[in-house]
Amino acid sequence: MMTFLLWLILLILCWPIAILALILYPLIWIILLPFRLLGFAVELSFDLIRNIFLFPFRILSPK
Repeated sequence: MMTFLLWLILLILCWPIAILALILYPLIWIILLPFRLLGFAVELSFDLIRNIFLFPFRILSPK
């Protein structure tokens, strides 16, 4: 909702930039999507490696 209100303010102040932002936003989102997916995969890989190394300590720790 806040993004929409900011866009409305931009539309009132400078409508050409607001229309350009409205057109470019989906294109930029599509271009950045592979980088988000790559970041997600790298984060999961690091979590897996961390859990593999911490597994013996988790088994041996008293509860």
